[in-house]
Amino acid sequence: MAKTKILFVTHEMSPFLEISKISEITRQLPQAMQEKGFEIRILMPRFGNINERRNRLHEVIRLSGMNIVVDSNDNPLIIKVASLPAARMQVYFLDNEEYFQRKKVFRDDKEGFFKDNNERSLFFCKGALETVKKLGWSPDVVHCHGWFAAMVPAYLKTVYKDDPTFKEAKVMYSLYENEELESLGSKYAEMAAQDGLTAEQVAHYGSGSKVDLYKGALSFTDIAVLADQGIDDEIKSFIKDQGIRTFEPAGDDDYEAFAELFDEFSTVDVETASA
Repeated sequence: MAKTKILFVTHEMSPFLEISKISEITRQLPQAMQEKGFEIRILMPRFGNINERRNRLHEVIRLSGMNIVVDSNDNPLIIKVASLPAARMQVYFLDNEEYFQRKKVFRDDKEGFFKDNNERSLFFCKGALETVKKLGWSPDVVHCHGWFAAMVPAYLKTVYKDDPTFKEAKVMYSLYENEELESLGSKYAEMAAQDGLTAEQVAHYGSGSKVDLYKGALSFTDIAVLADQGIDDEIKSFIKDQGIRTFEPAGDDDYEAFAELFDEFSTVDVETASA
């Protein structure tokens, strides 16, 4: 028998932040997999409307102190952690004063889409992978949820492809029907291309629209998870044309099917891991 190590990367998770159905899936799926014996880590941003006192977040000094470069600017990364006692899980939060300490998540008080959401996404994607490296923990599967994590698959398959932490990791990307997103603009891909990616490699990210973000992420994804029935036909055609493997659970709580899928990528013997 073997034990799969699964990294969940998401912008929202119940009870910390609840914007869409993603928050409930990323709350229940990791717990269900942990209860089946898988080893879990969860990373998300520490947006300003997440109450630190109520949720008992505290800084992890040994993980904090890194600088993440976005568009040639150094940005300090602070790592915090909170526990979900009922689930026996810990959640790691990525924080930065400029990008995340705002009362709103993606829109300002006038409902305008933040102009730097492209930078905020890249900071999170790079920061998440650097945090896992610093943890000294090598995931077998990296399961990404939501448009905010769209550059994680690209980074994993290019910049980090030879890094021992991620060398064997499979990438899963969950697709959702009703994600709230305005275009991140073509600068999203341009800024990513400064970080060991070429402009050609990130070409599918195109205009930074939801469809283009999904195409970009999927072009570096091993398994596309169809988390909703109403996925855009253009995305479905792209998946088919690219020959990307798909996984369509019977429902959000089809944990047996998820467990069977994750089991395919086990690399660590349970006996060895527990020794």
